[in-house]
Amino acid sequence: MDPLASAHAAALWVGLHLILLLVLSVLVTRQRRRHRVEIGDGGVPALNQAIRAFGNATEYVPAALVGFGVLALVAAPPLLIHPIGLVLFAGRVLHAIGLTRSTAATWPRAAGVLATWVSYVAIAAALIFYAIP
Repeated sequence: MDPLASAHAAALWVGLHLILLLVLSVLVTRQRRRHRVEIGDGGVPALNQAIRAFGNATEYVPAALVGFGVLALVAAPPLLIHPIGLVLFAGRVLHAIGLTRSTAATWPRAAGVLATWVSYVAIAAALIFYAIP
């Protein structure tokens, strides 16, 4: 196996998740400008939802990206990294869509949380597996 293949796989998912974080950040900025709120949520539900969608992603995505980086360092196969990256990305997108559309418990939010947790478990298990010589 090409030793850089793992790094390329990780790079794809890190890049896509960074774009997702940027998009969510832009959505917060758009709501701030639309409602003329410079700090906090100004009591505007749509702004609060955008802030939480971005905030939730920033709470979960960075640790997973570190996990991808370490998986690349230990030369985990791309066929391990790609499915985890896809599940995490799909989960984060679903969660953001669900949260920006409603404050209620919706299926996209629930599916997004589940996908995120499954990804976390998969990353953790893979890291522990590769840590044992």
